[in-house]
Amino acid sequence: MLSISEYQKERTRTANAVMSFEREDFGLLGPLHLNSIDWANSNHRRSIAASLVQGTYILERDRQEKRQGSQALAPPWWEFFHFKLIRQLVDDADSCVFGAIYEYAPPSSHCNDSIDRSPRYVIAFRGTINKPDSFSRDFSLDIHIIRNGLHQTSRFEIAMKAVRNMVAMVGDSSVWLAGHSLGAAMAMLAGKTIAKTGNFLEAFLFNPPFLSAPIERINYGNVKHGLRFASSFITAGLVLATKGNSQTSQSEDPFFILSAWTPCLFVNPTDHLCSEYIGYFEHRKKMEEIGYGAIERLATQNSLGDLFMSVVRRSAEAAEPLHLLPSAYLTVNLTPSEDFKQAHGIQQWWRPDLHLKCNLYKYK
Repeated sequence: MLSISEYQKERTRTANAVMSFEREDFGLLGPLHLNSIDWANSNHRRSIAASLVQGTYILERDRQEKRQGSQALAPPWWEFFHFKLIRQLVDDADSCVFGAIYEYAPPSSHCNDSIDRSPRYVIAFRGTINKPDSFSRDFSLDIHIIRNGLHQTSRFEIAMKAVRNMVAMVGDSSVWLAGHSLGAAMAMLAGKTIAKTGNFLEAFLFNPPFLSAPIERINYGNVKHGLRFASSFITAGLVLATKGNSQTSQSEDPFFILSAWTPCLFVNPTDHLCSEYIGYFEHRKKMEEIGYGAIERLATQNSLGDLFMSVVRRSAEAAEPLHLLPSAYLTVNLTPSEDFKQAHGIQQWWRPDLHLKCNLYKYK
């Protein structure tokens, strides 16, 4: 017989397994309301992209739990929307599944005018999974994001090779990128990298990390604006001090070249890991309006923390911070969240009852 402590542990393990199943089962959690897809509808596009990212999470969970065949929970997350899985992206360090390539294959009866807005392929990347089989490797990738070193990792090299091959095969207009959290960082870096070659992929970036002081969490508008205003002038000053006032033509300016790429960013204001994107773009707009656009154009291309480090190292060379973006279509979820876990979760983005605020920001 089991001891009391063993019995309690077994009950806890069973309860956790049931909760995990409920979070992963499409029939219980998925967007079943999307039984008719309109690819011209931005809510449908967002929900499907988020569901495909969820599919990559559950592909890895299926692997960890050794769920195969009819026991696998991942397939409904793409099959419901008439996608098929054509390739899993596997990390060479720990053999975990970190991404997936899906092909859209609708039945002929579903062909209509809105199908022109559909992708041909979607490359989706998951975020960190807090399970022993993958957490160590995922966490090391999170640290690389903090250090602006994601581009140096073998996981990103695998992802970037897959993106380049797909674009070379079918063209940039047929490929979507999607990712959540760590996966959003992977998709963003891949999108930025390939955009600099003139290929602009539609991208759906859910809760992408923006690592900086949490100014957006301050409730006093004047204080927030004052801090951002001071930060812009300090950043611009450090740029001039470390890099000089060298002029480059627009055709040579990487930030200007990148401005033609407009990824879709999805953030929650109560998620401190991504909420700074709200202030990043809104502050730039305000600086333009009050006549300090030239100062902000210098500041928005640089990270204050990285500039300080370059001064300490007496070097102007540093990796480009991932979060610096010229243009974006920013969607903010204003629906109240119970806690950080809900505010950061991928599940929020396919809910049909969201209160969203959407803005397009283009670099001038």
